[in-house]
Amino acid sequence: MFLMRRVRRLSGAILFLCVIPAVASAQPAITKTYSYFRIGGRTAEDLDKELEKRGPVTRTTGHRHPGATEIKFGGDVTYMEKGGRCEISGARVTLRTRIVLPRWSNRRRATADLGFIWDTLSTDIKRHEERHAEIARNHAYQLERELLALRPNRSCEVLEKQVAEITSRLLESHDREQLRFDQVEAANFDARLMRLLQYNLKRRGK
Repeated sequence: MFLMRRVRRLSGAILFLCVIPAVASAQPAITKTYSYFRIGGRTAEDLDKELEKRGPVTRTTGHRHPGATEIKFGGDVTYMEKGGRCEISGARVTLRTRIVLPRWSNRRRATADLGFIWDTLSTDIKRHEERHAEIARNHAYQLERELLALRPNRSCEVLEKQVAEITSRLLESHDREQLRFDQVEAANFDARLMRLLQYNLKRRGK
């Protein structure tokens, strides 16, 4: 006789700004959407002020930023009891990401130089937020693989504890990697933007 039990909802807080053999069936349900906030301004100084005034506020810092990525993990695990043993018959991790980006309303009326600067900056903002989404996606795949790789145990209660431990460890790892990425990006922002401007300037010259 089989006893199916759907238990243990997996969850992770919404974030703004982180060797077990792979299992072929590990396919988290991942969605990614985009939203935009409008900014005005006709000078580089205006753009800077508008981003500071209208950018999304992140929960981790409490400050406004040029862009943000909202991340929410979820899912469920199904257990099956058979012959006095309990095993995981299914695990489904879900991940929802929403990338928030700036949209400059005066782009078409801008001077060529200011438009060039904005295009370089906005492209870098989008790259940064896409990387946050990628970090989350990698952890969602790893979480589902590790859950599906759990071996049968004498009781479902023991397996439930292992699921909770793995989930907590992977979400903490995710948060650390997201924070580390932000720290590195912030430290290198000026130098990176200058390199991008120079690179794009050379391309435009060609």
